Amino acid sequence: MAANRRNGMASPAHGLEDILSPAAPHPRTSLPNVATIVTTVAALYFGREVFLPIAIALLLTFALAPLVSALKRAGIPRIAAVIVSVLGAFAALALFSFIVATQVSELAQNIPVYQANILTKVRSLKETGVGGGIIARLSKVVERVGQEIDRQETPPPAATPEKPREPVPVEIVSRERPLEVLQNIVGPLISPLGSAGLIIVVVIFMLLEREDLRDRFIRLVGYGDLHRTTEALQDAGKRVGRYLLMQLVVNIVYAVPIAAGLWVLGIPNALLWGLLALGLRFVPYIGPAIGMLLPLFLALAVAPGWSLVLWTAALFVVMELITGNVVEPWLYGSRTGLSSLAIIVAAIFWTWLWGPLGLVLSTPLTVCLVVLGRHVPQFEFLDVLFGNEPVLEPHARLYQRLLAGDPDEATDHAEEMLEEKYLVEFYDKVAIPALLLGEQDRARGVMGDQQRRQVAESALVMVANLDDSAHEEAEEEDDPPAEEEPDDKDPSGEDETELPDGTDLSVLCTGGRGELDDAAAAMLAQVLEVQGTTVSKAGFADMEPANIRRLELETIDTVVVGFLNRDSIKHARFLVRRLKRAKAALRVGIVFWSQAANEDKEAAEKLARDINADFVAHGMVDAVVGALSNEPPIALKLVAKRRMRRQRATSRKASAAST
Repeated sequence: MAANRRNGMASPAHGLEDILSPAAPHPRTSLPNVATIVTTVAALYFGREVFLPIAIALLLTFALAPLVSALKRAGIPRIAAVIVSVLGAFAALALFSFIVATQVSELAQNIPVYQANILTKVRSLKETGVGGGIIARLSKVVERVGQEIDRQETPPPAATPEKPREPVPVEIVSRERPLEVLQNIVGPLISPLGSAGLIIVVVIFMLLEREDLRDRFIRLVGYGDLHRTTEALQDAGKRVGRYLLMQLVVNIVYAVPIAAGLWVLGIPNALLWGLLALGLRFVPYIGPAIGMLLPLFLALAVAPGWSLVLWTAALFVVMELITGNVVEPWLYGSRTGLSSLAIIVAAIFWTWLWGPLGLVLSTPLTVCLVVLGRHVPQFEFLDVLFGNEPVLEPHARLYQRLLAGDPDEATDHAEEMLEEKYLVEFYDKVAIPALLLGEQDRARGVMGDQQRRQVAESALVMVANLDDSAHEEAEEEDDPPAEEEPDDKDPSGEDETELPDGTDLSVLCTGGRGELDDAAAAMLAQVLEVQGTTVSKAGFADMEPANIRRLELETIDTVVVGFLNRDSIKHARFLVRRLKRAKAALRVGIVFWSQAANEDKEAAEKLARDINADFVAHGMVDAVVGALSNEPPIALKLVAKRRMRRQRATSRKASAAST
């Protein structure tokens, strides 16, 4: 049965212990004021002529830094390694631009050849549909609307209209000097070429002075915490460098089959479309769509039928599915640390700020901001807004869903964890701490009676929804375990505690003082059922003095009463006394639910002796172990005053009998 269930028996997932471990409440994240945000955005917008080249140079420095380091390890001097890396990168970009420009020029010369096929398809579209076709009907509607507008806006004709003069043809002869022609050609190229040269120089000096810039940054923002600042710089360099490198590899893997497939299909300038697909895929989300539309339009123009268009669309869709679902997760997955919504918002923001170049740079720039927020407390809000890490602890997230009265989403949250955790671990590390948050709110007076009942009802619905998971877990324990090498300790480093088999035992689980206690008792009851125990459930109202004697305790071996409020020791003592009076051979255990991982066992044993309980537990595992223990029940101890009273009564009876 379930004797093999252990505390700390982690599933194969690595690192989930840190996620599930309860933590202290996270301090509130401070947000910058509106003036700071407006000033920063205005500076970036109006100073884009200065900040944009620096941003491009910074990202290229991150991308080329691993290559420079590799060349230095190979024995090449630093200056030579930097110059070779920078010149090689920009030579590759220049070759890419030259090939694209050549292919575009060739395409422009062949466009008139495709005019006949385009007109043929337009005529076929006009002939489709009933009553003249869709295009014809739309054209008629537009024409009628235009006529109506002209009729309302045309002034009434004059009585004696004058005959309009015929226009006189005028020919303008341009007499430009050779110097002016050269200026018109070279002038538009000066600005981009100057920016490119400036970027090259900045990249070279950033790579040469990388250590000095790092030291200056540390001195500027993090001299008091060298460890955190160094970790931030290393994290930013690794994330951005890996993102750019892996994105380049992914784009090449995507572009090569696209170019080859378009060449096989007979699409002209297949090399151009492959290169554009490679470059446009750096633009998040809309880049691949733009790269697909241009070849589709050309496929529409070069062939009289529609089959080539369909084959071209199928090629792009298949490659996008393979790249997005196989290649990208295999190479880098979600290592950028950004959420999907953050990527979209960043693309919109940086495009508005810096135009098309901002769109291309949006993801790596936002990665740098998230890394800054992850390691610098003043910018933590950036990590909260754009990062992909959970911002709420699992138990806080569950409590929020229970507080909102949404047991369905709470169940989804629980089932996700149960894919990698056992039921006892989920209840012990997540669900019980969530109810403890509710008890804290009740004690502080911020939770009303209606909210308390809603949280408890939602928790009970969640427990009922997890019955199937509990049954599946119990069936798994019925199967013979596979032969494994005996381990003395759990790989996570925690001591393993065997959960005993509950067959042939009957346990009653009940809450101590409120609806939230009843919800915690229902969770304990479900775990005991997985262990094969016959479980009964009662509510806190059944623990009232007038109702305890109505409980059917004849077949019950152990009663477990749970309290979320640790200040209920006196109430627990009275409950133990009443239950043991109702049945002398009854084991009674008290659970003071706690979020702490380990409680002092000696203190728990002392408290059990003080309240005359058979055991006192603070967590789910200890509660299950105590409830399924085979130890004999502890006899009810008499109170000192009552013992003295009985002794006096006995002595009086003895003296009266002697007289």
